[in-house]
Amino acid sequence: MQISVASGKGGTGKTTIATSLALSVDNTLYVDCDVEEPNGHIFLDPRITERVSGGIPVPRVDESLCTHCGLCADVCEYHAIVVIKDKVLLFSELCHGCGGCTYMCPVDAIEEVEREIGIIEKGIIGAKTFLQARLNIGEPMAPPLIRKEKTFLDHDKTIIIDAPPGTSCPVVQAISGTDFCVLVTEPTPFGLHDLTLAVEMVRVLGIPAGVIVNLADIGNKDVWTYCEREGLPILMEIPFDRRIAEAYSRGIPLVNAFPEYKEKFSDLYHTIRQRTAS
Repeated sequence: MQISVASGKGGTGKTTIATSLALSVDNTLYVDCDVEEPNGHIFLDPRITERVSGGIPVPRVDESLCTHCGLCADVCEYHAIVVIKDKVLLFSELCHGCGGCTYMCPVDAIEEVEREIGIIEKGIIGAKTFLQARLNIGEPMAPPLIRKEKTFLDHDKTIIIDAPPGTSCPVVQAISGTDFCVLVTEPTPFGLHDLTLAVEMVRVLGIPAGVIVNLADIGNKDVWTYCEREGLPILMEIPFDRRIAEAYSRGIPLVNAFPEYKEKFSDLYHTIRQRTAS
């Protein structure tokens, strides 16, 4: 089973929820898909056992075979390959690795080589397992690295995917294929606005979802009203508690700082299983 944890905006407590859920369920694999700024390792303190290069296929042109017909440039929607007179210019940072240029070349002058865009790290947390990826500084595209990271998923485990914030392409890549998405929000106007965007995203993807309200006793009740109107279940409410914030600032997982929450997250997991089974 794959459970993704997402949020329409950053700072809602998404990683707090994802790490707590991973620590409260047996036989889990925690996957940090926020490849631009992964921080789950701060709370889980995994022992990294393996590092793998993550890359995308980019074209390499054999000028001795190339006829400079320009078909490769015509098919590239991202202008990563340009033909000027008798020269082919490659801009590998713009390449999305679609393979269109290689497919279209009539003389087989283009081959694909891998260009590293990040590192994928595997680790262990006691009896649990850990996976994260780090995008190299300066790289503009996170989705290809997330896609590569997800090829290492162990489907014999309960997979908890900690998605990037927002509703852009990296989030879509991270949560696609999951059985259920937990949307974390806060009861503020910004929280509600971005929750509505996240709900639209999961509905387009056809992923069942529920909501966790963090800092539940601040703000107003508009989030509850919205969820009731949209038929979204409120899976859990976490109150504003300075002690939780202090534990977070020290890198202590919620369920370790407050063991009573472990049962709540275990119940959350069983609630999700029931909802996906029906």
